[in-house]
Amino acid sequence: MPVRKDDEVIVKRGAFKGREGKVTACYRLKWVIHIDKVNREKANGSTVAVGIHPSNVEITKLKLTHHRKAILERKDRSSKSDKGKGKISAADKAMQQMD
Repeated sequence: MPVRKDDEVIVKRGAFKGREGKVTACYRLKWVIHIDKVNREKANGSTVAVGIHPSNVEITKLKLTHHRKAILERKDRSSKSDKGKGKISAADKAMQQMD
């Protein structure tokens, strides 16, 4: 699932590992996201958001929209249908032995 603004994430790699926060911006040109509690101080004293690559974070809470709900339902439905694939039931074994 792609990271979006207002998702809650936890940083898994890098200098800010373990920090949690809400995504404040997705900077698609630089392939980074900005998280509200991941800041550093500049030389003049002001704070600036540190860009973190989306592959280095884990989403802990989604901002659910109707589009995202549909994606999750689609993925859930496909995983349920794959559950029985490749398994031989007792009835199938009995039918094989009869032939």
